[in-house]
Amino acid sequence: MKFSYLILFNLLVTHVFSQEVISFNSSNPFGFKDVITNLDNQEDQEVHATLRLPKGKGPFALVIGVAGSLDWGPHHLKYLEMFRSSGIATLELQSFSSRGIKSTVGSQVEVTTATMVLDAYRALDKVSSHPQIDKNRVGIMGWSLGGGVALFSGWIPLVEKINSQNKFAAHLSIYPPCIAQPQNPIFTKSPKHILIGELDSWVPASACKEFAEMAKEAGSKIGITIYPNSHHSFDRESPVTVKKDAYKTVDCRFKIRNDGAVLMGFLNIPMTTPLRQKIGLGLCAGKGPTMGGNPKYRKASFEFANQFMAKHLLTQ
Repeated sequence: MKFSYLILFNLLVTHVFSQEVISFNSSNPFGFKDVITNLDNQEDQEVHATLRLPKGKGPFALVIGVAGSLDWGPHHLKYLEMFRSSGIATLELQSFSSRGIKSTVGSQVEVTTATMVLDAYRALDKVSSHPQIDKNRVGIMGWSLGGGVALFSGWIPLVEKINSQNKFAAHLSIYPPCIAQPQNPIFTKSPKHILIGELDSWVPASACKEFAEMAKEAGSKIGITIYPNSHHSFDRESPVTVKKDAYKTVDCRFKIRNDGAVLMGFLNIPMTTPLRQKIGLGLCAGKGPTMGGNPKYRKASFEFANQFMAKHLLTQ
């Protein structure tokens, strides 16, 4: 009996110590311009994240996961579970709950890409000193809004101003918003890839193809895979439905100046406030994009993600 209790105790201890809530200091920049031109004057914000370790002996490679506008869902967590099964630690960035936000669908102003890029780097700096993490083998992966974070965490004008002492070794963006496109699309040399559905009307695949081509012309490399007959959130285990309150951005394109200001269509007005961003989206976006799973390409996405992170984080 005592032996059984000892085994149970050891299992509980292992479970508790295989995960850890970490906290770090970040801030709340609304846009990229706030990061590039005014980062030192942003209000402080405490952010937390959940670190989970795989079985075995570290230090481990790590994937920082960044959720989308609906925050964390079961399919996101299954990717992270898959990585841990492969021997990679995971960190669930909690940008929303840290700020008391549940969703940004239909508004996209409460927690922004710029805010979450900063959170991701502050989290990276925090875990870089963790004894169980190899700071030279840390990747970032995100979905939708988080996919934009995974993508723009490699945009050099932002990276330089954040001035982190660490860098991401790989960036995987799943159906990111590519409608805001830098006039100077120069990115770090770490591997980057986009997975997106051909039928995505929330964040169109055509914009991501343009984005990757622009980056290539500027001397940067961003890979892209477009899955046929697939909508937004093709990796969910749910049927395709219409999300009535979300933006449909197929007809939207915005330029990003070198100072980080996102310009409002043909008017070229900087969308540097929530109101201006709402107006800018209102001029081009509709409502009611489709979203839902495609079993074939859900499987393909999981396989690609596992191989991508294994290649760039485990074979160094």
